[in-house]
Amino acid sequence: MSIDIRPGSVTFQNVRKNFGAVTAIADLSLTIEPGTLVTLLGPSGCGKTTTLRMIAGLEHPSAGRISIGGKDVTALPANERDVSMVFQSYALFPHMSVADNVAYGLISSGLRKAEAREKAADGLALVGLAGYGERLPSELSGGQQQRVAVARALVVEPQVLLLDEPLSNLDARLRRRVRTEIRELQQRLGFTAVYVTHDQEEALAVSDTVIVMHQGRIAQAGTPRELYEAPASAFIADFIGEANVVPCEVTRVADGRAEIRVGEGGHALAARGLAVGPAKLAIRPNAMTLREAAGAMLSGRVLHAAYLGDHVEYEIETKAGPIFLIDSGTDRMLAPGTAIGVDLHDRGLALVPE
Repeated sequence: MSIDIRPGSVTFQNVRKNFGAVTAIADLSLTIEPGTLVTLLGPSGCGKTTTLRMIAGLEHPSAGRISIGGKDVTALPANERDVSMVFQSYALFPHMSVADNVAYGLISSGLRKAEAREKAADGLALVGLAGYGERLPSELSGGQQQRVAVARALVVEPQVLLLDEPLSNLDARLRRRVRTEIRELQQRLGFTAVYVTHDQEEALAVSDTVIVMHQGRIAQAGTPRELYEAPASAFIADFIGEANVVPCEVTRVADGRAEIRVGEGGHALAARGLAVGPAKLAIRPNAMTLREAAGAMLSGRVLHAAYLGDHVEYEIETKAGPIFLIDSGTDRMLAPGTAIGVDLHDRGLALVPE
């Protein structure tokens, strides 16, 4: 017996969700294509978890329409939506074996126990846990427990797999490994996945599309590269990749390129539709070079320095404001108070509207 995944789409049409007088989601429209992994990303209170819960049927919209696989599910209960969810806490039954945990949903839906156990074994093999079926959850590592939760969600063959902060209980090194395993499994099986996280690096690492939410709305949606290299606003630039956002002046625009004045110098980069006038420049921490203050584009003084093994992190006070900079030159470490200059690279910069 094998697992047959038939991925479905998810569509929101002008969805609103109110909790009393509070609007958690305001006029949300989006489409998640079948077979893609889409991450809902944003700070606490942005509406990402509420959106996920509305897909699951754990919350119902105050207005608008939700479809899964082309079927209107707006008013359907959770058990009729053909979705499955992986929770932050894993939600495994501690007294049941791993195999019984994976088979639980199948047996509850009416499948014979022998067939459910066979399918559970297939699910465990998919996530690299063949032979672990008779163990208890307490006998597994955190990463293995998370894989059991994924197997349990997949064996019911949902159109859409929902993952709610699935790695938040794991340490940093294990998070990197398990997120890679989830992404490889999704690509191999081709299921539709909606993934919620507040971790920007995690979102960039696993997603086909990242939807950044802010105050109940979509601030920007795009590929990880699009969001990182072409942020639509200062909020996106700062939230994705910890950019420095400093004021600048666009002095000339020609052939899609802008000449700008920033600090004591000039630079040229993609205009991104901006006209002559004030703007904001997003500068990634690794898109700058330290040099002598005289003649540098930005000059200032070191406020803080931290040695982190393969790089040094600096906070530098400049006329344009504080700058966070990552320097790979670990053979030196500048003391607070040191006068220093900063020049910009050609990559890692983006203009955003004032």
